[in-house]
Amino acid sequence: MQTDTIDFSAARKAMIDSQLRTSGVNEPFVLARMAAVARENFVPASARAVAYIDRAIPLDNGRRLAAPLFYGMVLAEAKPTAQDRALVVDSGAGYLAELLRPLVASVEVIAPDDAVAATRKKGDFTLLAIDGAVEALPAALVRRLDPSARVVTGLVTGGVTRLAIGRRSGDEVALLPLAEIGIPRLGEFDQPKGWSF
Repeated sequence: MQTDTIDFSAARKAMIDSQLRTSGVNEPFVLARMAAVARENFVPASARAVAYIDRAIPLDNGRRLAAPLFYGMVLAEAKPTAQDRALVVDSGAGYLAELLRPLVASVEVIAPDDAVAATRKKGDFTLLAIDGAVEALPAALVRRLDPSARVVTGLVTGGVTRLAIGRRSGDEVALLPLAEIGIPRLGEFDQPKGWSF
């Protein structure tokens, strides 16, 4: 399929009107960012023609770029401010970081394996956004956050993925599941399997 004749601006508008607005994502700043960032630039060349479909798109690194609705909901729930220092756990596409970049003071991007690696590094990030669904947040990642940091992520519970929000409290983040939505899972965040009865 030839992509040089596709009007991606029309596809972005259709995504906003038929995927975001109809699902309750209507915040002007979210719609503006989703309209401004060319999603087709964050998928493999072979997937550019379907960059705006309402499902995840395979990436060349074996991961998946989530459906547009996930990113719209993440931005809406994150409520980014110009003072935020954002930490983005990226699936490899860079799309979420690009959506956030002009809305916050700074963005640092790390890979999932860096996010779960044991470290004593402490940080002062006020916003953590994870591009994927996790079973749990490791203590090493939580330590990188400001004591009252906000978190927006996908959450895997019993094999079901949901968008979740939370805040750091002490050495943990309490997550509140919000909406069931298909979100690519980040296996690095899986909890060790044990016996259960």
